Amino acid sequence: MNIDRIVFAFAGSVVLLSVLLSNIHHPAWMWLTVFVGANLLQAAFTGFCPLAKMLKAVGKKAGQAFD
Repeated sequence: MNIDRIVFAFAGSVVLLSVLLSNIHHPAWMWLTVFVGANLLQAAFTGFCPLAKMLKAVGKKAGQAFD
């Protein structure tokens, strides 16, 4: 798996987890979804993604989005 796919899988998992937690525990968990969405949006325009930087540092292969 390259960095792009790992980032997408991680972001999707966090979004689904925050929706589940907001239904089970407290609606404030939706702020985690907002954070992930905002991070994905800024990464689309700037190319900067903290998770991608960490994955690149540990030696994962970059995809097209995070070269």
